[in-house]
Amino acid sequence: MTRWLGIALLPDADHLRSAIRLQKETGGEHQLRPPLTADGNLPHVTVFQGPFTDAIDPEVELDKIGGSVPLPSKVRLTATGIVYQPTGWIFLALERPPLLMSLQEAALDALDGHLDRAAFDRTKDTSRFSESERASFARYGYRYTGDAYAPHITLGQAEEQIAQDLVRTAPERTSVPTEWVFDRLSFYVMGEHGAHSETLAERALGLT
Repeated sequence: MTRWLGIALLPDADHLRSAIRLQKETGGEHQLRPPLTADGNLPHVTVFQGPFTDAIDPEVELDKIGGSVPLPSKVRLTATGIVYQPTGWIFLALERPPLLMSLQEAALDALDGHLDRAAFDRTKDTSRFSESERASFARYGYRYTGDAYAPHITLGQAEEQIAQDLVRTAPERTSVPTEWVFDRLSFYVMGEHGAHSETLAERALGLT
């Protein structure tokens, strides 16, 4: 059986609350989907996600990934703004330092052999993907790897025109903290629109 799972960085308690607030203020009268909560769909920065075979052991693989990259106890990322992403997505875009690239490379190395490539959606419309996003999707079943990796916190999805309008008018409703702090790695079950719906394994950063 295919398991749809992901690896993510989770924000500390203060920034978890900030992300939940930011989603509500960005959406205004529109409820962005899926709703972020502290005990359900967690705000997160995806490192990688996709379909995996039953043989994968999340705890073992998370320890392998976390232990293969020297990580500080807290990863601090600078926000670059609230952005629109086709189709209908609203992201809080974050910087992409070399540390994050190394972490994703470690995840890809560890998880490549567990991917259920037969479950990749070969019918997906990728016409609005960039060239590097299409190459990433074809190889890994995930849009954002390598040159296409775009670290972000997903604030939600809305109808296309609504999403674009919300991004354009977001500065009228909210202010974005410049720095975001993350203190844990998570292996999670993907929910609605790839949401972090259930934590299977968790590892504090900075462990050796």
